Amino acid sequence: MNLNSQPIKLFLVVAFSCTSLLVSLTPILAKTTPNRSDAKTTLAQATTFTQPPIPAGSPPGGRVRGGAKRGGPSGCPSPEIDLTALVPFTQEANSVINVWGQTTVEHPSWFFYVPYTKDSPYTVEFVLQDPDANEVYKKAIALPDKPGIIRVSLPSTAPTLAVGQQYRWFFTINCDKEKNAPPSFVEGVIKRVNLSQPTVKQLETAEPLKRYAIYAQNGIWYEALTTLAELRQQNPQDAALKAEWRNLLSSIRLDDVAGEPIVPGTP
Repeated sequence: MNLNSQPIKLFLVVAFSCTSLLVSLTPILAKTTPNRSDAKTTLAQATTFTQPPIPAGSPPGGRVRGGAKRGGPSGCPSPEIDLTALVPFTQEANSVINVWGQTTVEHPSWFFYVPYTKDSPYTVEFVLQDPDANEVYKKAIALPDKPGIIRVSLPSTAPTLAVGQQYRWFFTINCDKEKNAPPSFVEGVIKRVNLSQPTVKQLETAEPLKRYAIYAQNGIWYEALTTLAELRQQNPQDAALKAEWRNLLSSIRLDDVAGEPIVPGTP
């Protein structure tokens, strides 16, 4: 027996065993190793907006798109994408459209896709009314540098929204200086509600993207949209956030404005 050959044989056995073990573990490792792009795709598909039922009483009605008005066309040029309110809407069997959403804050923000720019001599106005049609807030809005989605916020100096009350808002673009032609406008209803205490506790410790998901899953449109819009503005190149934004707007049938940029507007 040649003792000098023993180390060589032992080495070959160990090497073969390790190779076999590695081969047998490869499928397991492939399954358990996280894939970043898959994680982003899962995130974009995981959150869906839960649309709550229309409040009891008179239906809110409203318009999610500008353009033609009942009784005649708008005096504004026809853009590729009309003025659009980024708000959920339902269309009833009688073709009546109801535009409305919920908020939990005293001074929420609205988002609108505006197809016209500051080079146009048009006047723009945002109006908020209380349940008795009294004017709560009125603001002249500056058109953006380029077509895109602008944010309009109710300032802290304005009256606060009361819990359980429905308020009607209007966003109007007047393209005719003489006001002989109808304006292009959108309108809808916003209602302030309270969340359950467990949900409020969740929100207190949640990261921004998780907060967005909590709002969306609880049917709180305005905070869901605002949270996601702020995240997108802070991380404009983030593919996962872009996918989440598109997913959210597609869930309320506003796919055509999902790819439009968020541009500076009224704070």
